[in-house]
Amino acid sequence: MTKMYNVGKIVNTQGIKGEVRVISRTDFPEKRYKKGAILLLDQPGNKTIELVVASHRKHKIFDIVSFENHSNINHVEKYRDGILKITEEQMGDLPENEFYLHQIIGLSVQDEKGQVLGEITEVLSPGANDVWVIKQLNGKDLLIPYIEDIVLKVDLENELVTIHVMEGLID
Repeated sequence: MTKMYNVGKIVNTQGIKGEVRVISRTDFPEKRYKKGAILLLDQPGNKTIELVVASHRKHKIFDIVSFENHSNINHVEKYRDGILKITEEQMGDLPENEFYLHQIIGLSVQDEKGQVLGEITEVLSPGANDVWVIKQLNGKDLLIPYIEDIVLKVDLENELVTIHVMEGLID
């Protein structure tokens, strides 16, 4: 079975012309919601259906999307609370030192001496750079900024991240 990844959630309709409000879960909305892009709609209890994007625009915190052959509100009302997904093949390659969330979450973290510190449980995006949340072996969360001075190596093959522990980073 093909792996699928969440790119957004349909939270409501927008107007009467078949547009939907999407809360996006992708760093690439211009790619995921561009005209002609194929998205898979996953709804509990229903089989996954393929939708082709007809239009996309931003409005406040939402991505407003319409789909081919869905020209009025009656066509899209039933999609509310559906999750928009893409397949692994649609993801594409990222530049060096950039990663998809699913590649980072769950990785083991060690310091430069090889001492295991914990596991990455979450990625926060509060500002200029991401912050990785590491659940330490003692159960406490450690927050590390994803910057070159701290994150020395990300080894996806061995599921291991090596970090430089700066003074004051760990109490």
